[in-house]
Amino acid sequence: MLDVCLLGTGGMMPLPRRRLTALMLRLGGHSLLIDCGEGTQVAIREQGWSFHDIDVICFTHFHADHISGLPGLLLSIGNAERTEPVTLIGPKGLTRTVEALRTIAPELPFELQYMEIQTPGQEFKLFDYRIETFKCNHNVPCFGYTVYVDRQGRFEPEKAKENNVPLCLWSRLQKGMELDYDGRHFTQDMILGPARKGIKVTYCTDSRPVEAMIGAASGADLFICEGMYGEPGSEAKARDHKHMTFAEAAGIAAKSDPQPKEMWLTHYSPSLIRPEEFMDPVRAIFPNAFAARDLKSTVIRFEED
Repeated sequence: MLDVCLLGTGGMMPLPRRRLTALMLRLGGHSLLIDCGEGTQVAIREQGWSFHDIDVICFTHFHADHISGLPGLLLSIGNAERTEPVTLIGPKGLTRTVEALRTIAPELPFELQYMEIQTPGQEFKLFDYRIETFKCNHNVPCFGYTVYVDRQGRFEPEKAKENNVPLCLWSRLQKGMELDYDGRHFTQDMILGPARKGIKVTYCTDSRPVEAMIGAASGADLFICEGMYGEPGSEAKARDHKHMTFAEAAGIAAKSDPQPKEMWLTHYSPSLIRPEEFMDPVRAIFPNAFAARDLKSTVIRFEED
């Protein structure tokens, strides 16, 4: 199962009850963070989750409201006695940007490993996460992320026997090992059935609507999308500042095929105090839409066979 927590839902500047943008996922003792706005550390502590287990941090882009919380977070990870490397993923310029921020967090007991996105659609496989990128349309280079948790096929003893796989290898092959034994090479597909449906979470902020978002949201268990403006008449402002309205975000979900199971709006303008007041027209476009608040959480489980 995948734990999901939207740590902060604010854009541009934090408010007393709204921190800046960050999403955290937990799976099998490995945590993945997307964006790290101001207040992320406090939100993680309020949620009761561990700093130590943050293995991967992805950045959509390098505006301050998406990365300003990083130096303090890195120090908190270090204070949690982590020594294993932490992987950072983001647009080109990631290494330069983070190293500049580290001027105020120079001493860390762990290594930072940088992976800069070279092309849209680039994929990263880390722990049990498969992370796919897609290009957004903001006023600086910006990417969205789809996080997959793949699920292998069922173990089929009869298939193993048909392929003459020795019983002593079954357990290790189920764990994904490839093995040479008695002059033969054995792989996992020799004992497993077809892959089963996994988990899919798509996240994008700071962008005009783009075609890539429709594909990225298709079939998602959860689609988290920016809704900077909810008020009627805010369409021109959204276009000018390269952001989205609530209705535009809902339109992406509605056009996806198959549609996502659920959509959370996030990254609100500081002037948008009560997002829920503007949700009725949104739900007319995509019924299973929610105006997220800080610390909105869910647990996504694999579907029953």
